[in-house]
Formats: sequence, structure tokens, C-alpha cells
Amino acid sequence: MAFSLVKKILPAWQNAVLALVAAGLLILAFPDFEFWFFAWFALVPLMWAVERQKDSVAACFTIGWIFGTAFFFGTCWWLTYAPIHYAAFPWPLAYFLMLVVSLAVGIFPAIFAAMLAVLIRRFGSWAFLAAPFVWVFTEFLRYWLSGNNWNAIGYSQAFSWFVEKNRLDAQVGGIYLVGFTLLIVNSLVGIAVSSRKKFLSATQSDEGSRNTASYIIAVVTLVTYIFPIIAIVQLLSYLHDYGEELERLKISRARLTMSLALSAGLSMFVWFNGTMPSWSFGKFSTGEAFVTAVQPNVPMSGLDSRNLVELRDRQLEISRSAFRENLERYVQQDLGIIDAVTDENDRQYIIEKYTRSPKIVVLPESPMNFMYNDDREFQQFIGDFARRNNVSVLFNSAEPDATNGKYFNSAVMVGPDGREAAQYDKIFLLPFGEAVPSPLDRVVPGFVGNFSYGREYDILPVGDAKAGVMICFESHFGQLSREYVRNGADVLIEMTNDGYLGPTPVLRQHLANAVFRAVETNRPVLRVTNVGVTAYITENGQVLDAAPTYQEATRVWSVSKSDGSQTFYVKYGDWFAWLCTVVTIGLLIFGIVTYRKRIFTTDEHG
Repeated sequence: MAFSLVKKILPAWQNAVLALVAAGLLILAFPDFEFWFFAWFALVPLMWAVERQKDSVAACFTIGWIFGTAFFFGTCWWLTYAPIHYAAFPWPLAYFLMLVVSLAVGIFPAIFAAMLAVLIRRFGSWAFLAAPFVWVFTEFLRYWLSGNNWNAIGYSQAFSWFVEKNRLDAQVGGIYLVGFTLLIVNSLVGIAVSSRKKFLSATQSDEGSRNTASYIIAVVTLVTYIFPIIAIVQLLSYLHDYGEELERLKISRARLTMSLALSAGLSMFVWFNGTMPSWSFGKFSTGEAFVTAVQPNVPMSGLDSRNLVELRDRQLEISRSAFRENLERYVQQDLGIIDAVTDENDRQYIIEKYTRSPKIVVLPESPMNFMYNDDREFQQFIGDFARRNNVSVLFNSAEPDATNGKYFNSAVMVGPDGREAAQYDKIFLLPFGEAVPSPLDRVVPGFVGNFSYGREYDILPVGDAKAGVMICFESHFGQLSREYVRNGADVLIEMTNDGYLGPTPVLRQHLANAVFRAVETNRPVLRVTNVGVTAYITENGQVLDAAPTYQEATRVWSVSKSDGSQTFYVKYGDWFAWLCTVVTIGLLIFGIVTYRKRIFTTDEHG
């Protein structure tokens, strides 16, 4: 009996291999490989494996689990870096624990595969059209149950043409609608693969003929527009192999060829001219303040009190020189007027005008552990610097929570008068890193500490503009950035330190999160990091002026007020993910009920 149970759970080895192939393709779509186009068809082998194994939902669950475990291990192996290098974990133990985590998170793709199997048993290959809804549902489920949605499939497109030229998806439905679009293409290709061998048998009846005609129309109108090369190859194959059958269905080769040419031509025009439909929700005025981003490259270990003082002084000194060295270049670059001014007095007036503009120095999250409220010497030091240079300083600090004796992980701004101007307390703390869920917090220590959760979406002044601050892991949460913009933020500032995770793919994967926060909200993101990637991300998702990683660097950027407009996503949040949840549950209920009714009716008529 035990053997029979194991047999039901284990898939055919060929299907397990297909799951691993799908995981491999999707891994290659993410940093550091960044073959982003693989994500458009990476899940086809997984769907094919599920269809081949559809008679056993349990085995399909295992197929999805194999895929999910391999994918998360292959894209998040960098989590082993800190335990190995800073906690002296033996590397076999660190990678074993990583495997355990991957097995846990891999359950969500397993749920996707099991649900898809149920739908395939009821609707056949056409259930692939439901796959985008089911996939988004399982990603959304992962977000709610695990507290994050790292490397959701949509993030694979952060550095592709898709985000820059087609911002509509992210601005309307966030990262989930981007993933849904990828799954549409995967599903249509999956239908093409699974339906090819069934074509002739399906055309023997009138109903089958109508279904086949619908299938061909769908491939031509949808796949050719989104992914022309696949559509061209697929349709030409049908024209060659099944020309007579197509004629019998009253679908002439000439009409199909014309449809192919028109849709492929439109798609090619979109790809090469960047005219993918997009909505613009607001334009930004000229710069009104300057922000100096400091990337200090503070080492993760080996620091003593003397090192800390030297590094602290160094960060502020290079920030001051950065304004001086970059001022004229930025005036020339952003305003384009210096070279046109011939009178030296006028030229000097222009430079002084921008010298007097509000200036903000932003220091990243780092292992320096400032404690502004508790450290009187640091208060005096940072206040003197701000007054002497007429700047505001934004830095990461541990600030006391009077309600429970703990500390907040905070961003504190000291104004040009040397006094505290604003404070934001981190809301989304890293699970088991910065906060341990109750009641485990009494026995399990946090890796970094056990902070209090922030409770307010505080907005900070940046000249005449307003900024929302994301501390490290928080750039992963669209919920936070949209709330900032709803409250009037004109720009988003991310302060982060990925140094504990080494020179690994996490640097670019974390950057991908910030790209989508910029596009979703139509607000630029000023990303200030300890070791990289420090960069200015435009509201279009372009990564500009990136600093080299693991090097000391500074960047100076202009900041301005927005026109206050808000994207659909900012206004309504994860509405699309909730829609996919409702559709998925509805399809499952309908599929299960009708399948049971069919079985019952068959038994009745025995």
C-alpha cells in the first residue's frame, strides 16, 4: 500500500526532467544571467509535464515542487553567503538550510501545478488559458503567507525593453499584471505544443472544427502580436502540414498568411520603435533640490571605534566635495544654459542660484549603526555638519520605541538648522533578520536585531518636494511605495545595504525591485546603497548614473515636485491579484463540480 501511495506521488522521470528544464530556463531569465526573454516561454516545459501527468494531481504537485525548489535554490543561493562568511557556518550546512528554505517556498509553484492539473482534466489543453490567473494567484498567496514575493516572474523583465516601452502593465496592475502577460505567452505556446498532435483528430467533427478554428485565430491574433517569431514558425508549420484540413475548415491559406503578415508587422513595429501602448500619468518639472547619494563601501566586519569615526567623517567629507565637483556639470547637463551665457556675472549668478538650492546628503543603510537619539556626540557632530554646510542629512539610525523598550530601524533627517526634521520608522522588517514573529521572539534571536515595527507612512521634505523612504527590504513592497505616493510623495528614496550577501546576484535582483516601484508609481527612485547598486531610476524604469559596486562613490541628482498625478496601481493597489484569486477559485469550483457531475452521470448510465 505504501508503494502504491509513493507511485501516485512520484511523477514519471521524463516529467521531472521537464520541470527541471523549466526551472533552468527561468533561472537564466534573472540576474546575474539576465536572459530576460527566456521568461516568455520558460514555463512551457512545466505545463507540458503537468498535462502529461494530469491523471495524478499528487504527481503534478510533485512536478511543481521540483520546479519551485530548483528555481528558488538557483536564484537565491546567495542567502548562504552571510552564514558562511560571518557566522562560520560550514558550507554544506548552509546550503542544506538553503535547500530546506527552497523546499518550503517551492510549495507555491507546486500548488500552481496541482491546480492546473485539475483544470486540464476538466477543460483539456484549453485550461492553459487559465494558467495566467492561477500563477498570479499562487504568487499572491506566497506574498501573503511568507511575507515576500522575491523573484516573482515579472521581476525578470526589470532590465528589458518590456518595462521601459510598455509601462502600462505595471502602472495598472503592478508586478502581478506584468507576470500575467508573461504567462499569457507561455500559455499560448503551451497550447500550440500540446495541440499539434491532436489537430487531425480534432477536426473530424463539426465541434472539433470550430474549436480548431478558434485555436488558430487565437494564435494568430495574440501570439503573433506579442511574440512574432514563435507565431510565424508555428503557423507556417500548420500551413505546410495541414493545408487541406485548413481549407476544409474554410480558413484559406491566403487569409491566414495575410493575418500573419499584419499582426507580425505590427508587433515588429512595436518592438523596434518602442511604441508599445503606454499611459503617461504626469510629467516632472525642472530640478528644485540636489541630493548627494553616498556609497561609502563600509566593510561588513573588522570595525572598531576608531574605524567608525574615520568612516563617518569620510562619508560626510566626500558628500560635501561631491556637490562642489559636480555642480557645474549638472547645471550644464540638466539645464543646458551655462555655455550659452557669455557674461561672467550672469554665469556666476546662475551658479550661485543653484548653489543656494536645497541640498540633501543621503547616507545608506550600513553596519555603522548610528543611534541619533542615544548618542549625544553624534547629534552634535551631524548637527554641526548640517549647519556649517547648509544641508539636510538623511541617515539610517536605531531609534528608541518608548512603548516596549525596543528600537525602530529608522531613517532620520537632520535639517540645515542642525535639528531633527523628520523620522521614518521601518514598517516592513525582514522576518527573522530584523524581527521574529511572536511568540518565537522570546526564544529565537533576530539575525540583525529584534526591532519594533513602524506604524506611520511618514513623508520627508526634500526641498519643495516630498519623499517616501524605503529601507532595504522595503523596496520589495509595492504596498509601501503606493501609500507614499497616495500621501503626496514626489520621489522615493531607497537606503540599503546588501554587503552582507556579497558580490552575488542579490545586488541586481534587489535593484529590479526598485525598478518596478518607480514604474508602478510613476515616481523616480533614488537608490543609495553601501556597496551597490547606487543609481537613479527614472519613472520609466531606466537605471541611470549607476555607481560601480564595491567601490567608494558619490552621485548628485536633482529632485523636483511632481504634478501630483497617480497611476491606477497607486489608487487601487493589488486589485488585479485579487481578481486572479477570485477567477482561480471560481474556475476550480466549477471544474471540480462539473467533473464530479460528469462522473456521476456516467456511473448512472453505466
